[in-house]
Amino acid sequence: MMHTQNALPEENELSIPRPEYPRPQFVRPDWLCLNGEWEFEIDSGDSGHARNLITRRLSDKIIVPFCPESKLSGLEHTDFMLAVWYRKEATVPPEWAGRKVLLHFGAVDYDTTVWVNGQEVGRHRGGFTPFSCVLDGVQAGETATIVVRARDDWRPPQARGKQSQQYAPHGCLYTRTTGIWQTVWLEPVPEIALRRPRLTPDVANGLIRLEQPLTGNKPGLALHATLKDAAGVVAEASVRADLDLAPRLDLAIPEERRRLWSPEDPHLYDVEIALRDAGGNLVDAAASYAGLRSVAIDGKAIKLNGKAVFQRLVLDQGYYTDGVMTAPSDEALIADITMSQAVGFNGARLHQKVFEERFLYHADRLGYLVWGEFGDWGCGGYGPRNDHQRMDAAYVKQWLEALERDYSHPSIIGWCPLNETHQPLTDVITQLDDVTQAMYLATKAMDTTRPVLDTSGYSHRVLDADVYDAHDYISEKDWETGIAHFRERHAHMAEGKVFVNEGPSWSVPYRGQPYFVSEFGGFKWVDPTHAAEQATSWGYGGDPTSLEDFYKRFQAKCDILLDNPHMFGYCYTQLTDIYPELNGIYTFDRRPKFDAERLKQIQERPAAIEAASE
Repeated sequence: MMHTQNALPEENELSIPRPEYPRPQFVRPDWLCLNGEWEFEIDSGDSGHARNLITRRLSDKIIVPFCPESKLSGLEHTDFMLAVWYRKEATVPPEWAGRKVLLHFGAVDYDTTVWVNGQEVGRHRGGFTPFSCVLDGVQAGETATIVVRARDDWRPPQARGKQSQQYAPHGCLYTRTTGIWQTVWLEPVPEIALRRPRLTPDVANGLIRLEQPLTGNKPGLALHATLKDAAGVVAEASVRADLDLAPRLDLAIPEERRRLWSPEDPHLYDVEIALRDAGGNLVDAAASYAGLRSVAIDGKAIKLNGKAVFQRLVLDQGYYTDGVMTAPSDEALIADITMSQAVGFNGARLHQKVFEERFLYHADRLGYLVWGEFGDWGCGGYGPRNDHQRMDAAYVKQWLEALERDYSHPSIIGWCPLNETHQPLTDVITQLDDVTQAMYLATKAMDTTRPVLDTSGYSHRVLDADVYDAHDYISEKDWETGIAHFRERHAHMAEGKVFVNEGPSWSVPYRGQPYFVSEFGGFKWVDPTHAAEQATSWGYGGDPTSLEDFYKRFQAKCDILLDNPHMFGYCYTQLTDIYPELNGIYTFDRRPKFDAERLKQIQERPAAIEAASE
């Protein structure tokens, strides 16, 4: 199978951080990783343009792709930075002659301008999504001076996820990320080139549908695709490519070679894509992969491949002690998934950031169900969250970029563009109403194959959204009272009555959709001998008094939700401790806090909605 990525040049491999191929579902053999040491300078007053930082050397060094707030960057500068600058010289390999060179950024927070040899070549707004520039005027064998300015105003309206607007982490707000925080790399492409493919599984018809956008066209072009498994070629198809901006073809899988992707069997087919000219000469080629699986709604159930699968999800916020939002290694991404599976979760809400694409690659390989989400916590401008983030048109644009990047990953089984929007319903149509509906409609237009939740918790604004949810933490200090209230809140779903955050005055009515508690738990547990951590940390509700008390609470809440035949899943808060929150299943540095097998046994028994669909 293809799923090992191309190596870096041997002379650089050991010295480059995060050297793995950054785009595993659209692979070309030629690329150059630019991670490693860059010149760097903090521009506290955003005056660097006037001070000619474009043309002079910078005063400090940084290790890319780690943000300057992180330990791994070599700086660990956690104070506010209104703007930062980067500079690096990169030589285009001589063997790339005859092709244009793209400069790719996995993610830069937040407002980015890029210059090459003193000329502006690109700009991008958004801290979570990738963008690319063309190295105009730079020939193979020549050295380009790349300069990047990243502005990162910590005040509204920009989407920042859980990044704190105060100096230090507090509550459920964490260390900021400024500037480059994902891989930077060069790639040569022909003038007419393949763009990122869209691969759609069609289980009912036994095929993978390929939609292949192109950068240009000319008469005589043809698109060819081959689907493979471990035994060899499964399917091949060709189509004229000179009639459409994005030619489409179907790769029909013989019945005896059909193998459905699932958590139990995360089978992936390799996909080879080739663009040829009228003479049969290769114009461009790339490798990808796809999983054959379906997601459907049947009453209150969400079905995978026609079978109800209770979604035992964990909230994963993807923060690291040494890398902040950037994993220190590819192995760390894998470990987060396998640690989650070890305690019985079959998936995650990827919470309040757009995760690195390699995380999704590993989720695809390991059979891990995930919901994709944007980083926009608490929009609405109401109450205690006033002015944390304010929606604007950039939210929709950035979310569309995330959808375009991640559409083809089989592990993604749902989308959630917003989280905990915070505003009551009124008789006035607000900006929150407009942007929530715009992001929902944009998601449905981009992807008709997955369910969409308009917002996770609080201010639901789309009347016919695919899914409905609530966040339900026990706030009572007295555990027995809290669990009784929790049970009562979810005891009337057979009558069409569901728990809604802040009640009906905040959300459009529930209309019988699949429903889940998409955040619950959050019990704080820390070694009782660690008095300092106990005093400065927090969790939800009264703290467990012992390990046995924790297990009792975890099982009681899971049992209530697993036993509810109208509940399609849940999401437990959370995978790891993060800064002052000590409510993780694991510590912030990924050490176990509990007996993994015991938690797994609590979760893995059949859920009522699974049994009902047998």
